[in-house]
Amino acid sequence: MRDVSRTAAPPRLGAVETADDAMVIERSRHEPERFATLFTRHAPALKRFVIRRLGQDLAEDIVAETFARAFQHRETYDLSRDDARPWLYGIATNLIGRHRRQEIGLYRALSRTGVDPVIEPFTDQIDRRVAANGARRRLATALAGLPRGHRDTLLLVTWAELTYEQAAQALGVPVGTVRSRVNRARSKLRRALGDIDPTALNEGMR
Repeated sequence: MRDVSRTAAPPRLGAVETADDAMVIERSRHEPERFATLFTRHAPALKRFVIRRLGQDLAEDIVAETFARAFQHRETYDLSRDDARPWLYGIATNLIGRHRRQEIGLYRALSRTGVDPVIEPFTDQIDRRVAANGARRRLATALAGLPRGHRDTLLLVTWAELTYEQAAQALGVPVGTVRSRVNRARSKLRRALGDIDPTALNEGMR
């Protein structure tokens, strides 16, 4: 006779929704529908990140493909990592890399006109005046001029708010490389902005 006291209890209602990302992914390997919890948690912030880099038109497709790839490769996810954001942002960053010309075009448009083509349709007059200031134009020019690896790393840390360790996971590079790239990128931005803190300016460009 089976010892019922040692039989695993079924998941409580809402248990998956409150579980960490690793647990959700682990369960989704046997119950694929559970993976939707990961989408609900992270898709909105990921979409905002992609919009800031590529604009509205490509964001939906990039986010959809990011989660499709994540779902396909969920068996390989390292379950010791409770937070799946580095994994997801790493996939998205690779996909963004296919559209480098689109990204640079957005930065150059802002640097020329002071009008952000992404947020302009949704801003009021005050926001437009802020967007048109010279510092943001110079920031856009400086971002466009960064090497791709430096820009990817800096924006994962500033816009996606990943730690250096998480950015290293996302990009598949050592933490020391992340620190070096961020420091070099910030130095270039400071020179372009006349020693203004570029991290503070990035807050307005998220």
